Amino acid sequence: DTLKINNIWSKSVKEAIHKFDPSTEFFIPEGCYITEQSNDANDPELSIAQARVKVGVTTQWHRLKDTVERYVMISGKGRMEVGDLPPQEVTAGDVVIIPPMCRQRITNIGDEDLIFLALCSPGFRDEVYEFIEDE
Repeated sequence: DTLKINNIWSKSVKEAIHKFDPSTEFFIPEGCYITEQSNDANDPELSIAQARVKVGVTTQWHRLKDTVERYVMISGKGRMEVGDLPPQEVTAGDVVIIPPMCRQRITNIGDEDLIFLALCSPGFRDEVYEFIEDE
């Protein structure tokens, strides 16, 4: 089974080096800034984006259909709300696992920008994103 999975991956994934380009950062209505780092047809099973949340900002409740998301905290301090877990403080090095259709939002509770990587599998597509009304 492992060999079969490796063969599937090796056919779809192409070697590449994606240089970080902060000039491509854009704001999304959720309330944070995104810099796509890897999200293309050469690696359809995973996307990587850097997210930046300004001091004092809470992103809107949202969820992703058919997509597992992982936050890898890089710098700053946040309060993560995910699914039915109680809100928890997150800092550099922490990882948050977010299953498909699981509600989520994050608040920057520090005194500097909160920066984390958002890894999605399969790769993120706009049509999987759903806003959730404030609860």
